[in-house]
Amino acid sequence: MAGSLRNRLFGLRELVDELAFRAPARLAVTVFACVVVLFAALLTVPFATADGEGARLVDALFTAVSAVCVTGLVVQDTATYWSLYGQIVILAGIKVGGFGIMTVASLLGMIVSRKIGLTQKLLTASETKTSRLGDVGSLIRVIIVTATTLELSIALLIFPRLVVIEENVGTAAWHALFYGISAFNNAGFVPTTEGLMPHVGDWALVLPIALGVFIGALGFPVILNIQRALPRPGQRWHNWTKRLSLHSKLTLVTSGALLAVGALLLLVLEWANPDTFGPLTLGEKLLAALFAGIMPRSGGFSTVDVGAMTESSWLIQDALMFVGGGSASTAGGIKVTTLAVMLLAIVAEARGDRDIEAFGRRIPRDVLRLSIAVVFTGASIVLVSCIALLEVTDLPLSQVLFEVLSAFATVGLSTGITFDLPDAGKYVLALLMFVGRTGAVTVVAVLALRDRRRIVRFPEERPIIG
Repeated sequence: MAGSLRNRLFGLRELVDELAFRAPARLAVTVFACVVVLFAALLTVPFATADGEGARLVDALFTAVSAVCVTGLVVQDTATYWSLYGQIVILAGIKVGGFGIMTVASLLGMIVSRKIGLTQKLLTASETKTSRLGDVGSLIRVIIVTATTLELSIALLIFPRLVVIEENVGTAAWHALFYGISAFNNAGFVPTTEGLMPHVGDWALVLPIALGVFIGALGFPVILNIQRALPRPGQRWHNWTKRLSLHSKLTLVTSGALLAVGALLLLVLEWANPDTFGPLTLGEKLLAALFAGIMPRSGGFSTVDVGAMTESSWLIQDALMFVGGGSASTAGGIKVTTLAVMLLAIVAEARGDRDIEAFGRRIPRDVLRLSIAVVFTGASIVLVSCIALLEVTDLPLSQVLFEVLSAFATVGLSTGITFDLPDAGKYVLALLMFVGRTGAVTVVAVLALRDRRRIVRFPEERPIIG
């Protein structure tokens, strides 16, 4: 009996492996769609809402997509509209969605590596020492252990502070766990109506959440690479960064630069705004700017009213949201390595260099081609979505663009218009969240797998550029 069950499971695994190898994009989209439908169904039951009447289909579907795609946009207040059961379903959706994103992205990377014969192309394949798709069990275990450990660490860091803030220890523990999972997975869901805005200057609460979002946005390959590169007890720390991969270095440097630039610009632009940073002390302003600089990377939390920010600040956040976080992370956007490769290509062209180089390594030209494809695809999706949302609402372009980018990059920040969107607008954003979550990963996998080898090549001729 046990042997028969083992054979069936082995056959199922081989079938999934074959499907993943031949049609990875289709598999990824199908899996996420099935998960979304499941959680939407769980949220439509009457006892999922606080009033016991049940949620409308559009609200349940929107919330399920937002949770599974770890976005954080909501059309109903999480704390008051949903019952404890509903909140648990949302949290489970975040956990499953975040785990699924990292796993699917990592597995697709391994598929691409295997298909084109470059076993070192993605860090995940080399760092986990996984050479074939049938050996992904160790990869999945590492992802689960790493993610859960970091989520619980965030929860434990903020729990003492929440004990002081909340009415009882049980509520504090629940909110700490909720924030821990939501922060690491860059989900942006909050278990209270006010969220973090009453705690804008609370370093003990806000800083661990910001740190969790930043780490989660780096991506599993980078987290694992850092873990392996750190010196063991008794080893010296000298030049430990040399053991980091090129992908990790590009992700860390670009993420740090975007954080510094974003936080500084938002601090300057909102310094005197009476509705945001204006009434705050110097320390509170610095913390609010740091927090606001991290969240557009896909976090979605806010300690000030985003809708009260200036349009210049919205534009800065638009740019940060479009870039997003690291590859194979819970963050969305075109990814920081895509931006890094594009910038390095510009630098190489300006210098007249033949190759794109960084940290003593040469970046293949096909990576640049993939980066251009990802940027163009992302910009096209945002453009079409903006047009669609403008057609079904009477909202100004500045707010529509912000909301569209927040959905596409699975961020969750909002100027406050999501609650009042018509059903057609909710469906547009729900579809956009789904496409933004699955699109970048699958597009890269599909394009990388379509590597045609041609015997005959046409003569070269340069068109005029610029």
